[in-house]
Amino acid sequence: MITFEIDAVSTEEINDLNGIELDVIAHKHREKRSLDANAYFHVLVGKIADKRNLSKQYVKNMLICSYGQQLLNLDGAPVVFKANVQPEEMFENMTLHCAPCRSSIENGKEIVFYKVFRGSHTYDTHEMHVLISGTVDEAKQQGIEVLPPRELERMVNAWHEA
Repeated sequence: MITFEIDAVSTEEINDLNGIELDVIAHKHREKRSLDANAYFHVLVGKIADKRNLSKQYVKNMLICSYGQQLLNLDGAPVVFKANVQPEEMFENMTLHCAPCRSSIENGKEIVFYKVFRGSHTYDTHEMHVLISGTVDEAKQQGIEVLPPRELERMVNAWHEA
């Protein structure tokens, strides 16, 4: 027998579930933090975007491409692809983090080659430290107030520990 505790559910809502088949997924309990390193990265992205009058997606891609981690294929080589999309448009992309690395002309049209970067949610503690440090430096250059160094260190060291 396994017992589950359900947060903020009324007795009526529980009774409505009587006789209904449920799928239950159990995960190791993790204490919630008010602000983790990835969330703080996104807060700073928003502040930098507002200050520079750019889209959040553009700033996020620029920061990940400047301070983030490249996606590697199985043999350890960086993933690169070519596209007929210009860098300004690619930096607005919400699903890929890519930086142009070269271009060529094919059939009379410019083709751009892009290095692909991993999303920040996949980073280990060291990788997140590099991303946060670079992002904090960018924010400071824009005159944006950032967390004190001790709090930044605590936040980054807690990344993926829970």
